[in-house]
Amino acid sequence: MRLATYFADSREIVGVVLDDGVIDLEVAFAAAGIGTPPADMLALIAGGPTVLGDVRKALAAATGNAGAARRPLSSVRLLAPIPHPRKNVFCVGRNYKLHIEEGARARGVEPSFPTVPEFFSKPPTTVIGPDAEVRLDSELTKQLDYEVELAIVIGTTCRDVAPEGVDDVIFGYTIANDVTARDLQRAHGQWFKGKGLDTTLPCGPWIVTKDAFGDPASHRLSLTVNGEGRQDSTIADMLFDCREIVVSLSAGLTLEPGDIICTGTPSGVGLGLSPQSFLKHGDVVECEIDGIGRLRNRVVEARRS
Repeated sequence: MRLATYFADSREIVGVVLDDGVIDLEVAFAAAGIGTPPADMLALIAGGPTVLGDVRKALAAATGNAGAARRPLSSVRLLAPIPHPRKNVFCVGRNYKLHIEEGARARGVEPSFPTVPEFFSKPPTTVIGPDAEVRLDSELTKQLDYEVELAIVIGTTCRDVAPEGVDDVIFGYTIANDVTARDLQRAHGQWFKGKGLDTTLPCGPWIVTKDAFGDPASHRLSLTVNGEGRQDSTIADMLFDCREIVVSLSAGLTLEPGDIICTGTPSGVGLGLSPQSFLKHGDVVECEIDGIGRLRNRVVEARRS
């Protein structure tokens, strides 16, 4: 299933995306006589198999009777699938070999490859949805960059997850764009400031449940800027795959339903190009992952009051 959060009728609604529209779960639950629908995406995820089973029943009833539950996708505004994360989004840095090499080359140093996943985080205020504007404050940064990434969505509270248990704790997957201010990242000597600016984590367009997505390694991810190809790779090229990432992150650290883990980006970022090419006002960035879809955002110069 493809699960989305969208804005319509002056409120945020959770829905199931079909080829010909989106099903409003509140209306579908009522029509099918299935109890109380999840209030938001976090509640849907936290509800586990029981709520997900109810969603499937409501979806079956709604698709069999194309009533008020279905809206054209063009008539709603998609938000980030989890518009208001309860805590910081977890991220993995330097997780594709060629990206590590291009970063080292841009800085004039020899590449070094991590022996364990390198984690950092982005605050909830970075998260925006499809077609939302990425804010560029050119007084603050001259080197705003892009990074297409597969994002894992955790489905259950867990800690110290064993490799064979990872599939049981993943709910699904979405697309993320880890927009980064490279000059701030370098100046501060760590990653949080350069990656923590408002609006710098577009996510979406929806969550694809793990059963529908299948093996992450078999999927391709890519990114364009104004239609020009910049990044193109396969998820199989990650140094640490999704299973290793969850095992490492959860060691001694509790993960909760709705937690998001961005898994790193391939080569082709603006920092690594020759000449380097950073985002500017008006640029349109499109991220795509096979089996999920496309995430589109426009860069807009900030206006300071």
